[in-house]
Amino acid sequence: MFQRVTGTHVPQVLALDDIQISPPVLLAPMAGITDLPFRRMVARFGAGLVVSEMVASGEMLTKKPSVRAKARVEMGLELPTSVQLAGREAQPMAEAAKMVADMGARIIDINMGCPAKKVTGGASGSALMRDPDHALRLIEATVNAVDLPVTLKMRLGWCDDSRNAPEIARRAEAAGIRMIVVHGRTRMQFYKGEADWAAIAETRDAVKIPVVANGDIVDAASARVALAQSGAAGAMVGRGAQGAPWRLAEISHALFGAPAPTVPHGRALSEFISEHYEAILSFYGRDLGLRLARKHLGWYADEAGAPLRAEMMVSETPEATLSLIERAFGERMAA
Repeated sequence: MFQRVTGTHVPQVLALDDIQISPPVLLAPMAGITDLPFRRMVARFGAGLVVSEMVASGEMLTKKPSVRAKARVEMGLELPTSVQLAGREAQPMAEAAKMVADMGARIIDINMGCPAKKVTGGASGSALMRDPDHALRLIEATVNAVDLPVTLKMRLGWCDDSRNAPEIARRAEAAGIRMIVVHGRTRMQFYKGEADWAAIAETRDAVKIPVVANGDIVDAASARVALAQSGAAGAMVGRGAQGAPWRLAEISHALFGAPAPTVPHGRALSEFISEHYEAILSFYGRDLGLRLARKHLGWYADEAGAPLRAEMMVSETPEATLSLIERAFGERMAA
């Protein structure tokens, strides 16, 4: 059940009630990125858990189709799906938790890590770390609202003078939180500098529930070091999966002996990207999907070193874009 990873024992299964997260390599929630089409692509290669993009609890209660789409869960997906909620008031968090549970979420995650000004300015995201008492009211309301496991994602603290993640973790565990993910930066760092994986160990030592390391984990090498320095029970991967939905499976194979993914190349890569592209258009509709897909095509091109990136960024029809995908990733790279 355990495998040594660079000097530390890491459980290969994280058990949250009846949910088995194995291997302990998780897809991070990323706004505008970890939508249902992208989660499907990651799930195809394998991961322990996939997490939705952040959903604002207050907006969820308006039942806007665009907001509910963020929390949409594919019932046939083999991997468990966690839906991440953000908010600043206890009652909307509780009601939104009930809604996403009814929609099929297996886990609910509370966002206390987003550093964006539009989120923290509304006393949500990592701003909650400045007021642990208020944060605990949100946590308790969410935990008490549903029968699902509730997890928490946060940072080391608001700033270097207030690294209170261990204190909040202890109180969150007592309130019923089942797993904690810590991004190894403070809010005031945003994404600057390097993640302090060693600092995550203080939170790991403060609780008995699993603690997962996050921040700058982009491949097997960085995941190995992050786990060694933090002593965390798992690794959460965000931007490392952009343009490489197979990245989590590569890490799982290297660190935990999971089956090696078959990474597509040439025509197989062209077909894979085309499928992802068409899934985006189907999910969002032609016009919006055309625009939203461009960032993914750019990441695929960057990852593969493919030509025609600039042309794909300005293509105005699905037909033209699909032709560019075939030329860039299929014909030219196969040659």
